Amino acid sequence: MEKVWLKAYPKGVPAEIDLTAYASLADFFERGVARWGDRVAYINMGTSLSFRDVDRLSAQFASYLQNVLKLPRGSRVALMMPNVLQYPVCMFGALRAGYTVVNCNPLYTPRELEFQLKDSGAETIVVLENFAHTLQSVLARTEVRHVVVTSLGEMLGALKGSVVDLLVRRVKKLVPAWRIEGAKRLAGALAEGGRTPMQAVAITRDDLAFLQYTGGTTGVAKGAMLSHGNILANLLQAHAWIDSRLRWGGEFVVTALPLYHIFSLTINCFTFFMIGAQNLLITNPRDMKGFVKALRKYPWTVISGVNTLYNALMNQPDFATLDFSRVRLSLSGGMSLQKSVVERWKAMTGSVLIEAYGLTEASPGVCCNPIDQTEYTGSIGQPVPSTDISLRNEQGEEVPIGQPGELCMKGPQMMQGYWNAPADTAAVMTPDGYLRTGDVAIIDERGFLRIVDRKKDTILVSGFNVYPNEIEDIVSTHPGVAEVAAIGVPSDASGEAVKIFVVRKAAGLTEQDLIAHCKRYLTPYKVPRLIEFRDELPKTNVGKILRRALRDEELLRNRAQAARTQ
Repeated sequence: MEKVWLKAYPKGVPAEIDLTAYASLADFFERGVARWGDRVAYINMGTSLSFRDVDRLSAQFASYLQNVLKLPRGSRVALMMPNVLQYPVCMFGALRAGYTVVNCNPLYTPRELEFQLKDSGAETIVVLENFAHTLQSVLARTEVRHVVVTSLGEMLGALKGSVVDLLVRRVKKLVPAWRIEGAKRLAGALAEGGRTPMQAVAITRDDLAFLQYTGGTTGVAKGAMLSHGNILANLLQAHAWIDSRLRWGGEFVVTALPLYHIFSLTINCFTFFMIGAQNLLITNPRDMKGFVKALRKYPWTVISGVNTLYNALMNQPDFATLDFSRVRLSLSGGMSLQKSVVERWKAMTGSVLIEAYGLTEASPGVCCNPIDQTEYTGSIGQPVPSTDISLRNEQGEEVPIGQPGELCMKGPQMMQGYWNAPADTAAVMTPDGYLRTGDVAIIDERGFLRIVDRKKDTILVSGFNVYPNEIEDIVSTHPGVAEVAAIGVPSDASGEAVKIFVVRKAAGLTEQDLIAHCKRYLTPYKVPRLIEFRDELPKTNVGKILRRALRDEELLRNRAQAARTQ
């Protein structure tokens, strides 16, 4: 099959990237600091750090890990923080010292956090104090020996920081009581690290940079092993795609998606660091009024997000009153864009939302639409440079243009495999080395790809993967449940929402009972929003519950409802 997409790159986008441009992410970081120096790198809650500030502070943190904690090279360092200045400081510090970063969602339940810490073997964690109580509840069952705790105000300056911490702790009461023996405050760790120079470490592109946890068809979270070379490749691929729209040293990017999410990490934290952009870190994007207020204060030129974020912003009355004259680029990833959102965003801001496609295992970028796109197409675009795409049927054969096939990819951004899970790694690889994405796509004669179905059962809630097996495992532990199946259903608010179908064991079981049960064990975005009780669930002849049949029923129901409202 002729790969027409390899002939269809947008004007100015190279077919290949230079994989030797940087020796490692440490090299990348140090060269960025040398170039941009005293320019502002990150802004959070009105306080800024220059590139040189981040260099100094990250070196102190690296020295603390090396010289005080004496962690051996390759040790896993977990970070459990939202978008605060401490995140890039600790993340870059760990990478520069030759350690592997394990990103943890601060909203994890104790069960989720315990699994990730145990599976990764992390020995050290930096946690925002708001979530230290969660860590405390599982710490004894993990290998974590060193705990560093920080606060929202810790890097905001003495006066502002103390006011913020007082407000968060005493007024808003957002810091539940916690006690962790031997926990170190980040300020103290940096001070101790600053007494001894950071030791230079020879790091290569093959060294492991991140264990980025994701799921799969089994629903069991796995650590995608992303090397320095994987991340470097993808940031260079992303930059090559959008470079014609960017000004080195002249952009101001809004980072509302959490940096612990791979999309935000690679695009916002790394790609825009390279070009010397100012980066506005939004700690709590759910506070839409505060988010819009921050946007009003700064001359932002670039924003990235997911469909639900853009929709929520436009639903804020004050958002329409902002000055959008400087906006040069609006990027979307993590979930499908809705046509209505794209059209409203363009009408309101004058900027076209550019949709990209990726997955954690690909660091994450695989495809992107041309940045000069003027309208919604429903396409995920074309493969980024140095990326090969293959659409395959169930027999592993490539399908013709216009026919659906599983989207498989190969490129330098592709993960090294799943951490301590060779069987799971083998299951997602083709015999000739392509990564199976689990998404079914069609390519047209112009070389543009469109996702038509998800082969996997993954539910995508506001850009975050939710795995039915995990939901079903939790629901099934309720004594009143006999059987359960979880699927994703369309949601205007989050793209998809979790719906469960339950066969009762106890007649008195209610929706409220199940929701309360799920909230004890699941991050909020994973908690089912819809519950339907049934006498039985559709099954195969060997008794396996047919989620596909339930999804088909929902699709027919939604179509019928739409027809009635027309």
